[in-house]
Amino acid sequence: MSDRVSRRPPSAATLRRLERASGSLATRAVARMDDELPWFRTMPADQRSWVMLVAQAGLASFVEWCRTPDRPPRLTGEVFGAAPRELARVVPLKHTVDLVRVTVEVMDDFVGTVAEPGDADVLRLAVLQYSREVAFATAHVYATFAESRGAWDARLEALLVDALVRGERPEELSGRASALGWAAMTPVTVLVGAAPQDGDVHAAIRRAARQVRSEVLVGVHADQLVVVLGGSPDLQSAAERVSDEFGPGPVVTGPVVDGLGRAGDSASAALAGLRAAPAWPGAPRPVAADALLPERALDGDSSARTTLQERVAQPLQAAGGEVLETVRAVLASGGNLEASARALFVHPNTVRYRLRRATEMTGVPVTDPRGAWTVQVALALAALDQERSLWH
Repeated sequence: MSDRVSRRPPSAATLRRLERASGSLATRAVARMDDELPWFRTMPADQRSWVMLVAQAGLASFVEWCRTPDRPPRLTGEVFGAAPRELARVVPLKHTVDLVRVTVEVMDDFVGTVAEPGDADVLRLAVLQYSREVAFATAHVYATFAESRGAWDARLEALLVDALVRGERPEELSGRASALGWAAMTPVTVLVGAAPQDGDVHAAIRRAARQVRSEVLVGVHADQLVVVLGGSPDLQSAAERVSDEFGPGPVVTGPVVDGLGRAGDSASAALAGLRAAPAWPGAPRPVAADALLPERALDGDSSARTTLQERVAQPLQAAGGEVLETVRAVLASGGNLEASARALFVHPNTVRYRLRRATEMTGVPVTDPRGAWTVQVALALAALDQERSLWH
């Protein structure tokens, strides 16, 4: 810069006085930060000490630069290298700008005290030019940190999603997720489906999640897209919006769980549902993994088989012979209530009453084609399990 080359540097005597006063200047700067910046007063002692180190290093670098004004100041290493990299994490850029402003103001106020006769204007100009260099260096430090943090977050996110798919231990998942800023106990659901072939899928998913105010983790596992949603008051609506960004084919949502520590359960159910989804060509998109329980059980998913037993077969068996007998008759007649009533020698209203009881106990309507299929599979698997237990 031409003004840096042409200006006269402060005299050696002024620089010696400034160097001797640098410690006092740094202390004054931190004291003014404490007076003027409420957020600075709440910082832990170790972080405040980092700021003091940066202020002292900045003053020392300023003195050295004044001695050789033609040499650009090496601010990134000399000044910001005095504090750990964690400072950029805990102090936002806006706050750092305030810290620089206060330090420059203290230096400017002190010019008249340390400058030799005829040096005040020269020293004040040097402070102004140096503060401009500090501003550029600050922006560079934060931009570099954001770039490296972004790359690290992307790697950590990929590892976290991979861990969900592989079913790692819950405590490890929670620890990794907290590093990405996730709340520990926010409700969570996992979506799986085909990854799109074109475009930046990560950006598209994040954009969709922001629209529904949901936290999100994204990963591509082989050719499958795995998305974790949380922090939304309506995860069902969020899942429906995000599912638009998947590739062609079914998209399956795992059950909502109470935190990332259990997200592996949701992912496991969703992946099992995706494997079984081709058996239900007319499934909605997205489709809940629990809606695919019959297909998952037929595909060999032991957890789905157990769930059908507990939710459907066992309640019907425990309800007594009349309810179970009526359900079997309705299934055998293809849902024809009048034919079922004739076969049972009861009034059709009795059939309806018993079916309502069955629905209340299982949550599955037998008169609905999809519900009838679910109940039929559950009862068939229960009969097979019962027969197998007799042989053992």
